[in-house]
Amino acid sequence: MDVETVLTVILYRRLKRGNRRRRYWVHPILTTRLTESHYIILYPKLRQYGPKFFNYFRMSIKSFDDLLALINEELVADENTVRYTISPEEKLIITLRYLATGCSLGTLSYDYRIGKSTVATIIPHVCETIWRKLKPIVMSEPTKEKWYEISEIFEKHSKFPNCLGALDGKHIRLIQPEHTGSMYYNYKHFFSLVLMALADANYCFVWVDIGAYGKNSDSGIFKNSSLYKKLTERSLDLPDPKTLLIKNRPTVLPYVIVADEALV
Repeated sequence: MDVETVLTVILYRRLKRGNRRRRYWVHPILTTRLTESHYIILYPKLRQYGPKFFNYFRMSIKSFDDLLALINEELVADENTVRYTISPEEKLIITLRYLATGCSLGTLSYDYRIGKSTVATIIPHVCETIWRKLKPIVMSEPTKEKWYEISEIFEKHSKFPNCLGALDGKHIRLIQPEHTGSMYYNYKHFFSLVLMALADANYCFVWVDIGAYGKNSDSGIFKNSSLYKKLTERSLDLPDPKTLLIKNRPTVLPYVIVADEALV
């Protein structure tokens, strides 16, 4: 069979498959969403028991309510464009459950009686909304006073003066995206993207860079980051060098960021 014939057969099969009628417009299992989903049955009970709520969502009830209030308006669906709407509260619940457990989209589809493709749309939208709303609040660029506060905590807990943060990269395992070759294949022999973060002495992120290819080195990622650019341009509002007592001799030393040799 020549190549042209093979391609013709493949095209015919695809067209035939595309013309098949859907057996269900809405699967019978999904029609019970308003009576049997976890949102209807389990969620109200979880709100009665704070520890169980935290165990399920990895978040307190108050934190959940505060987050929902912050993003609620952005998650409201247009009731004129869909057959039925999913509330912002339910969208947040589904997303938090996914982030807390890493469960499959299929599991969430069955638990919440929502189509798998709908779940796949909800999670990225909610995550993007959370990032956009919270970034200016919880990860704004530190002021000179904030840098100084970070250095004070480092000195208190780690006995390391003039430290503005600890910098390192973390490989986040993923399924190889299509048509990417070895771009995401890292030296640990699995596919990943890289989260690089600067953390304070309380393990809270001060700055992050997310999404670099797994094959990239930490030093390469850092040198292409916004943090490196601001450091080299001296545009960060860093504290002035501080006088420290070294071997009973006053010495003026600059503030530093600590990292391993991979970032050199």
